Amino acid sequence: MNPTKKLTFSHIFQRCSSLRALNPGKQAHAQMIVTAFVPSIYVTNCLLQFYCKCSNMAYAFNVFDRMPQRDIISWNTMLFGYAGVGNVGFAQYLFDSMPERDVVSWNSMLSCYLQNGTNRKTIDIFIRMRSLRIPHDYATFAVVLKACLGIGDYCLGLQVHCVAIRMGFDNDVVTASALVDMYSKCKKLDNALQVFYEMPERNLVCWSAVIAACVQNDQFIEGLKLFKDTLKAGIGVSQSTYASAFRSCAGLAAFKLGTQLHGHALKFNFGYDTIVGTATLDMYSKCNRMSDARKLFNSLPNPTRQSYNAIIVGYARQDQGLKALENFQSLQRSHLGLDEISLSGALTACAAIKGRLEGIQLHGLAFKCGLTFDICVANAILDMYGKCGGLLEACVIFDEMERRDAVSWNAIIAAHEQNEGIEKTLSLFVSMLRSTMEPDDFTYGSVVKTCAGQQALNYGMEIHGQIIKSGLGLDSFVGSSLVDMYCKCGMLEEAEKIHYRLEGQTTASWNSMLSGFSSQKQSENAQKHFSQMLEMGVIPDNFTYATVLDICANLATVELGKQIHAQILKLQLHSDVYIASTLVDMYSKCGNMQDSRLMFEKAPKKDYVTWSAMICAYAYHGLGEEAIKLFEDMQLFNVKPNHTIFISVLRACAHMGYVDRGLHYFQKMQNYYGLDPRMEHYSCMVDLLGRSEQVNEALKLIQSMPFEADDVIWRTLLSNCKMQGNIEVAEAAASSLLQLDPQDSSAYVLLSNFYAIVGMWGEVAKIRNIMKNYKLKKEPGCSWIEVRNEVHAFLVGDKAHPRSEEIYEQTRLLVDEMKWDGYVPEIDFMVDEEPEEQDSYEGLTVTEQQLVVV
Repeated sequence: MNPTKKLTFSHIFQRCSSLRALNPGKQAHAQMIVTAFVPSIYVTNCLLQFYCKCSNMAYAFNVFDRMPQRDIISWNTMLFGYAGVGNVGFAQYLFDSMPERDVVSWNSMLSCYLQNGTNRKTIDIFIRMRSLRIPHDYATFAVVLKACLGIGDYCLGLQVHCVAIRMGFDNDVVTASALVDMYSKCKKLDNALQVFYEMPERNLVCWSAVIAACVQNDQFIEGLKLFKDTLKAGIGVSQSTYASAFRSCAGLAAFKLGTQLHGHALKFNFGYDTIVGTATLDMYSKCNRMSDARKLFNSLPNPTRQSYNAIIVGYARQDQGLKALENFQSLQRSHLGLDEISLSGALTACAAIKGRLEGIQLHGLAFKCGLTFDICVANAILDMYGKCGGLLEACVIFDEMERRDAVSWNAIIAAHEQNEGIEKTLSLFVSMLRSTMEPDDFTYGSVVKTCAGQQALNYGMEIHGQIIKSGLGLDSFVGSSLVDMYCKCGMLEEAEKIHYRLEGQTTASWNSMLSGFSSQKQSENAQKHFSQMLEMGVIPDNFTYATVLDICANLATVELGKQIHAQILKLQLHSDVYIASTLVDMYSKCGNMQDSRLMFEKAPKKDYVTWSAMICAYAYHGLGEEAIKLFEDMQLFNVKPNHTIFISVLRACAHMGYVDRGLHYFQKMQNYYGLDPRMEHYSCMVDLLGRSEQVNEALKLIQSMPFEADDVIWRTLLSNCKMQGNIEVAEAAASSLLQLDPQDSSAYVLLSNFYAIVGMWGEVAKIRNIMKNYKLKKEPGCSWIEVRNEVHAFLVGDKAHPRSEEIYEQTRLLVDEMKWDGYVPEIDFMVDEEPEEQDSYEGLTVTEQQLVVV
């Protein structure tokens, strides 16, 4: 503009209106009054528009009230102004007072109600326009289609589309863009694309709308293709198109493509744009590149609240709750203010770090800011209490919610699932169905997980039926939960069927199968599935490697374990606490205590799981003194022991015969650490007392237990009776054992051996006859060893091995040397049904055959 050219009042008001410069505009208004300038209707309308754009409706109304003459533009400007500040009542009053109305007047009222969230009223006004035959324009359809979207009425939107076609507005760019937006948000992407491709002309708004439509419907690749087509067509780029493209990269976790797009945005001067910058931050965080997100955030000249929100939510999603809360505090100090997204992100961070105290403070802040009624914030508060163990508070929040969505139901169901309330979890699931709220994949995942945790197979099968009816039976997330549930309930065949039926077998599904086979002692099948997983190109994660290491430990296949360890080092996963603990366990169970201790020493972080693994390793190898010393060291590091650690410590005391220390630790776990003894702890104490020739005390301990003893405890007591020859306790233990399972062959064998040792051969014969009548046989011992990457398995009396003759020959030599040194074998009197079978395997006794296994 030429600086020497004089500006008219109309130009000044228009310029101030576009800049929203209130004070300069008021000065020009004052100058107009002082100079007694009599404005025309046009100039006064410019002044009205200026005050309305600056949201100063008091001044605008004074000007409007003093106008000697008003035209329809004057009325429409005031309507627009009151609609903008949300004063629907006065806007309606002005609309009713208008001497005449045009389409702009009607559109202003449509927009007013739409902005106020009263979408039904917007539809009612549109219907009234139709009945009064008021002409429509592109803005009318754009507003009404948004109202249809607001009430979620796809059918009504379809009818409005038909009206637009009949009136010839379907080829209009604005109307078509609104149709694309409406169809995409109603999850009708095919219809949105059809509208787009049928448009005779397309501008940047249309392209932005269709790219956003693809992203909103999770069609990220299609969205990126359309973004590329936009560039090829020379249409240009905008905030919206860049933001949608970055969201596509985030959805695909396409880090490399995202960095290229970031470079493109910098080249076209969009790098520091607020909207584009926020989308870029979100992309980096979802690609697990928080360091890059942080660099970008720090490079922004003036970070906005949206930028802070992106970094807070990013850290919270990556379970870096402390950093998220630090940035939330920085936002509070910046005086930019906070909104529902800021608070939701901070509450999610509290849930990630189990920061209940911090969460309570944020709950108070939300109440103070009046955001507790926002459904996103309420859901975040509900989720925080659930994950921090505040089930009662979570229930109160849920009950007080005026409006609940699927996220609310999912959060309260997950809260009960995390706090092991199966009955209430299922009850809430039924209530959700009755409320006509449709469960989603997360809902079913939580409910199925509850059934898995409690091994509630019947409930799980009923939920499975409901999942099939909902059409989510082949969904990868829900399917993985079902696989896990059936595995934990021991239904491996059913789990395998579901696993191979899934549309996409994810890492989670494979992990469930591996874990299921491992827990059911089918380590060979687990190894086969791991090989299949790698062949199919599925990338293992931390849990996969930890499970495979556990399988190697169970099979004592140390070579495979070393290979997995090498892969873990290559991928830099050794810092994971769970993997480090599993490596300690694997090497110890493979007999390599030196490497086991080395893994323990090199573990970057040692939690109770790591300490437990090492203490267990010493206890299982009979190194009781080392186990107890390590337990004492652990307490010096202020690591609180758990139930598993006390099992190892008590087992170590039993190996060493430390009765007093064992009793001390048994009492300490109750009185000092508040841990109620479980069945395994009582079993260790029974073993400890039995080995110390106190079987009567062991029996008294069993009788004082707060729950019924299991077969392991009675079998332990019966085994220890053999050392002392206590007939009374032995018979009591055997009787209790057989009451639990009359077909338990081990009880008969143990009791028979006991009678043989004390010379009660008549009782031995009776037991032999009982076993014959019941057709019971002792399960043969089994052992295996890995030699040159090949596993060799052996059974008692096994002749299937190709080198069995050499093996038995070596066994004879070993037995002869043992006898020469004075070794007297302890003969198992109930191994075989007939005594003559004892010499049938290459001339070896049964004890000699067992040496092959051992």
